Amino acid sequence: MKYAIVFPGQGSQSLGMLSDLNDNFSIVKDTFTEASDALGFDLWALTQEDQEALNQTQNTQPAMLAAGYATYKVLTSQSDLSPVCMAGHSLGEYTALVASGALGFSDAIKLVRTRAQLMQSAVPAGVGAMAAILGLDDEVVVKVCGDYAGEGIVQAVNFNSNGQVVIAGNKAAVDATCEAMKAAGAKRAVVLPVSVPSHCSLMDDAAGEFKHAVDALDFNMGSVDVLHNVDASKAADINEMKAKLVAQLHKPVLWTGTVRAMHAMGVEKLIEAGPGKVLAGLTRRIEKSLSANAVLDSAGVASALEEIK
Repeated sequence: MKYAIVFPGQGSQSLGMLSDLNDNFSIVKDTFTEASDALGFDLWALTQEDQEALNQTQNTQPAMLAAGYATYKVLTSQSDLSPVCMAGHSLGEYTALVASGALGFSDAIKLVRTRAQLMQSAVPAGVGAMAAILGLDDEVVVKVCGDYAGEGIVQAVNFNSNGQVVIAGNKAAVDATCEAMKAAGAKRAVVLPVSVPSHCSLMDDAAGEFKHAVDALDFNMGSVDVLHNVDASKAADINEMKAKLVAQLHKPVLWTGTVRAMHAMGVEKLIEAGPGKVLAGLTRRIEKSLSANAVLDSAGVASALEEIK
């Protein structure tokens, strides 16, 4: 069976995540210890004991990277993996790059914490917002955002599946556009509990600063192709890889296009490595012929590996 490994992003975190895997595989503890050493604080304790701290962007991003990579390491400890490609949703793209060998884990942990801090400082709390629009075609969501004529900006930023697009921008603009989406026929327009309006032009300045941090690190092409969020394709070289990471900060996540690109590459199944099952849930909405496994615990590890034999 041809399969891809995908990694979730911010929003899939939960208190106590990976506790079962940690109880059964020592590599989880080893991975979080390495992350904690890079950050200078106990990241594992934070994920198990402090929901408020876990939900702070500067902690969520390294925690999700460590959790996704630890899950991937568990899988590799049990089987020789040979995925067709890898990808990750937003923050998960960094996990994919680490798993592919394109970026060192400790470097990536520090990089995503910098990324989170730049994102949080770019837009003061309460100024930005994000909302999920359900039940409208992508083109309609883009048009309704474009028709907004008030103060601030609102843009379509996450194309997650057919009929599910996330918008982001200034809070008042997002609120007004949610009402316009309902008037246009949306089944629901749900404001998300986030403090940062990711992947929109409010992150332009943060992306400029982030470029310095990305350029300072050593990357390589890795052993597995990684499909990037900004164009659903792999990078041709290291410079393009870095450019795509910087662009991702203030450009839309093309997840629907990414899954379709995997399907075109012959992928039959997606394995979601990390907390939650958001990406697994989106898969069949995007391409009905694909199946997906979410690896949440020891049973999930056994099930996923059995199916891809």
